[in-house]
Amino acid sequence: MTAIEPALDSDRTAIEALLTAAGLPLDGLTAALPAAVVARGKYAVVGCAAVEIHGSVGLLRSVCVAPDQRGTGLGRRLVTAAEETAASLGLTELYLLTETAEGWFPRLGYRVATRASVPAALTASPEFTGACPESAAVLRKRL
Repeated sequence: MTAIEPALDSDRTAIEALLTAAGLPLDGLTAALPAAVVARGKYAVVGCAAVEIHGSVGLLRSVCVAPDQRGTGLGRRLVTAAEETAASLGLTELYLLTETAEGWFPRLGYRVATRASVPAALTASPEFTGACPESAAVLRKRL
């Protein structure tokens, strides 16, 4: 089984490659790396998820699974690990922006939210200020 582990600084290049290949933004990734997790396959990082911390809330971001690993439950495992990391750091809620997975995240307990309901600290993050378009769906989950 693929191991889910905290990301290391040395994983940054692999994470960036996964995100770039999937068309996901890199803006703000540096701030999220301390609370990131990766899925390690036999030879490479095959998935990732990260949390930007903003006080008692966080932004779940950079959830990505290599194409040959999709449909295996790895994405769900990565999100669960990221949520556990967030909870261990004292976060009480996670928000996310998505253009492609609005139908997937509700299966993990996320609910549609409005941009107006997002805490101000989060709206200053790179994903809210330009990396993700205004058309991106906003979802949230209490931890």
